Amino acid sequence: MIDRRRFGQLLCGAALIGLASVSVAQGPPGRDRNNPPPGHGGIPPGQAKKQNDARRPDFRFRDQDRDQFYNHYRSDADRWRGRKRPAFYAGERIAPSYRLQPVPRTYWQGAAPPPPPGYQYGYYEGYVVAYDPTTRIIGDVLDLVSAATRH
Repeated sequence: MIDRRRFGQLLCGAALIGLASVSVAQGPPGRDRNNPPPGHGGIPPGQAKKQNDARRPDFRFRDQDRDQFYNHYRSDADRWRGRKRPAFYAGERIAPSYRLQPVPRTYWQGAAPPPPPGYQYGYYEGYVVAYDPTTRIIGDVLDLVSAATRH
């Protein structure tokens, strides 16, 4: 028969193993299903990207659009050269903490195509994005800082 001391050790060991398996099952911090990364609304990132791509219009900025927008945002885009900035990608959702400035119609009208229906142009830290203001899903992105390095 097992004595009380040995039984206590076995019980503590089983409890520690049980707790360790629960923490491993939850995954690393920031990847918990109950606390998804910002901007994904509870949908796992891979699945969110697929859903966003299905809703995103087939819209692409042209090369000459980069030069057109750069002419208007030159001083700010040059300021961001070599500095840490967020990365924006077509099909991804813009985090709520990023406050995009609306791009005035006069900056693009007659020189660049209008944004897709339901989308608008916004500017943030050297990027011009065509995005849906309701869902904050990006249709396409122009990195004006890269245009600044070419000029």
